[in-house]
Amino acid sequence: MKLLLDEMWPPDIAVQLRRHGHDVDAVAARADFRTQPDPVVWAVAQHEARVIVTENVPDFRQMALEYQSQGRVHAGLIFTNNRRHPRHDRRTAGRLVTALLALLASTAVMTGREHWLD
Repeated sequence: MKLLLDEMWPPDIAVQLRRHGHDVDAVAARADFRTQPDPVVWAVAQHEARVIVTENVPDFRQMALEYQSQGRVHAGLIFTNNRRHPRHDRRTAGRLVTALLALLASTAVMTGREHWLD
């Protein structure tokens, strides 16, 4: 499973996951990608077959529903929330890495699905 971390997540999370052998990219790490609107992030993720990791549930869920209404299957969505993974807490990156490593090690199929990260 290939991941794309939305812009709210720092690129060092992707670096740590890559150290464990996973194909993970981060919006914030790509100069051509930063500050792009969500539909651009969505399109790139679909083109690259990457599961998006985001806390922006309303926008990405809507794009997934529209995509599916066209008879298409999206790469998948992993949702986080600021209560469980507060961005202001320096420990969050490590917790997020741990949770994503567990999901990446599982046999979960994300194509066309959404998953809430614990």
